[in-house]
Amino acid sequence: MSSSLSAPSAPGPRGTWLLGMLPEFRADPIQLFSDLTRDYGDTVSFSLFNRPCMLLRHPDQIAWVLKKNHRNYGKNTRGIQKLKAILGDGLLTADGPHWRRQRRIAAPTFRPKRIGGFAATMLRAGEDMLCRWEELASREQAFDVNEEMMTVTLRIAGETLFSADVTGEARELSQALSTAMQITNKRVGRALDMPSWWPSAENRAFRAAMATLDEIVRGMIEERRRTGEAEADLLAMLIHARDEETGEGMSDAQLRDEVMTLLLAGHETTANALTWTWHLLAANPDCRAQLEAELDRVLDGRSPTLEDYSALEYTGRVIDEAMRLLPPGWLFGRAPLADDVIDGFAVPAGTLVMISSYITHRHSEFWPDPERFDPDRFLPAACEERHPFAYFPFSGGPRGCIGRGFALLELRLLVAQIAQRFRLEAVPGHPVELEQLVTLRPLHGLQMTAYAR
Repeated sequence: MSSSLSAPSAPGPRGTWLLGMLPEFRADPIQLFSDLTRDYGDTVSFSLFNRPCMLLRHPDQIAWVLKKNHRNYGKNTRGIQKLKAILGDGLLTADGPHWRRQRRIAAPTFRPKRIGGFAATMLRAGEDMLCRWEELASREQAFDVNEEMMTVTLRIAGETLFSADVTGEARELSQALSTAMQITNKRVGRALDMPSWWPSAENRAFRAAMATLDEIVRGMIEERRRTGEAEADLLAMLIHARDEETGEGMSDAQLRDEVMTLLLAGHETTANALTWTWHLLAANPDCRAQLEAELDRVLDGRSPTLEDYSALEYTGRVIDEAMRLLPPGWLFGRAPLADDVIDGFAVPAGTLVMISSYITHRHSEFWPDPERFDPDRFLPAACEERHPFAYFPFSGGPRGCIGRGFALLELRLLVAQIAQRFRLEAVPGHPVELEQLVTLRPLHGLQMTAYAR
């Protein structure tokens, strides 16, 4: 892979004269990407409105963009610019020197020893949820598992971030975040977007949602600054963190952006990963039986603890396979700062380079029978032989998700805790359809019934 632009353009569809493939992208991006890679292979060029785009599928290409040549691939994309209206310049959206500084400051906060200290909080939130489920199970009353996962992960995010129980505000917070993300997704998919100051119903709804989120987040930061309390939570760690090179900390504005980012990443994505795990386990009872057998063997009837993490191997593989098939953060983009060449095809500066874990996680060269749910794909020997960028639910390279360890701990403990006590069965006839936002959600929720084991 070199930097000469004497190379040809990648193959791809022409689309319409003005919009390119925008109508197909807005209707169903996953179907569009599946069709494009089926028809044109690993490297596909197309346009969205007037923006040249390139879809990459092969792990070698992903590694080039995310790791080997990552400094040439910035985040100046339409999606990131729209997402900044929610997250500001947090680690997910920031770029260049500002991102490197914020990453240096925040990195020590997410060291494994510190993250392990939150296990008890995660398990306590899970236990309280399961106590509520006892009554639902006794009546065999169905409920929305996605809503339950959103509530429990929001509580965990609130307690680990702020040492505060936000359960009472969970519905309001979750709805505000959902509204903001749905509107952002619509804005990304439009050829033309109204200015943010225009008094449309959509803009008013977005401002109201952000006012709710900002009031809570800024209030927590201001209260902590005012009292000077040194709680053992992520907010305190971020407040007291310092840049090793300059000794500087974060301003309140920077703290707001990082906390908002952690709320999104630590609540929204984890909840969806859990939701899809229950959906896939219900559809694959043999795998669920293996999971339950491991829990019975390792836990022997007691509640899981942090010390059980490494012994819950099959539990971890179930989660990995669920995130292979239905990765919460399923699509992201990069824009080359300088001309590049990938696999012999020209990538002009400014091209919107699209990478979809949903698509790459189904590459048949690396995932035989890719639609089949098989946790044993993640046995250690199989992982060692597989390309490291054939699987990237947390992105990869220097910009890989800083909260990966936190998320994996939360996922494994909650899956073990829930599956030990209840067996979740899908409600017959309930539609399961992907809502392709910044994350993958079930469009109609996920109605399931809990049965005590």
